[in-house]
Amino acid sequence: MTESTLRHVEFGSGTPLVLIHGYTVDHRILLPLEPLFAERPGWRRLYPDLPGHGASPRLAVRTTAQAMAEALFAWIDAELGDRPFAVLGQSFGGQLARAVTARYGERVLGSALLVPVVRWGGGRTLPEVTVVERDDPLPQEGAAVAERVLFPYVMARQTKESWEQFQKYVMPGVRAYDQVAAAELDLEFMLPQWPEHQVPPHRGRHLLVTARQDALVGWRDQLELLDHYPRMAAALLDGVGHNPQLESAGTVRGLVGDWLDALR
Repeated sequence: MTESTLRHVEFGSGTPLVLIHGYTVDHRILLPLEPLFAERPGWRRLYPDLPGHGASPRLAVRTTAQAMAEALFAWIDAELGDRPFAVLGQSFGGQLARAVTARYGERVLGSALLVPVVRWGGGRTLPEVTVVERDDPLPQEGAAVAERVLFPYVMARQTKESWEQFQKYVMPGVRAYDQVAAAELDLEFMLPQWPEHQVPPHRGRHLLVTARQDALVGWRDQLELLDHYPRMAAALLDGVGHNPQLESAGTVRGLVGDWLDALR
């Protein structure tokens, strides 16, 4: 096994499930999935903080998508050895989850991709920023300007409940990330090529969850992934933005739970 500087938290025991967060947040953004495991014992859930995010130090080299993937591979090797595992990734973590599936092949039982990054910059097909529900006024007293700007960009429901979820699960990671490393990553945010173009179609069970009001990565581009995963189920959720596991937690937990059941 190799050594890794990535920090992680884990719960449970059994078949490993690696859950990978996105850009400038940390593992806490995926913790709303935890309740689904109350009725699904036998899963060891590992939540790493990517380099320069959460509790993990930045890379010793320049931060790029490829360097992040290599660091994640080293951590998987150190933690899991040659054991089979499943992987879930959100946003930028979805791009890395795809790279993990390509790298480890049949050792990966399957993947769940929540609003995954497939394109960036001007290459994205994006909907307008849309607010589907709003509480007036919102309890934003004392919030920094950056928080107020980010909130409507990643959450389609501008409600008291959404604001509380945003503060609990999104902002801790936003406050903790390494800004220099994030700026480096922003310049090389995409892997050199789609991971799926390097390997045969993966035959495991896969799940794609997209959101109709996701103004950060969109939903149309992600549908191209269906051509590369013969056993991929897909859901397009309405009324939520880039954090469906927060804004539509029950639905997403149900979808992820069904996917996990299919892996057994």
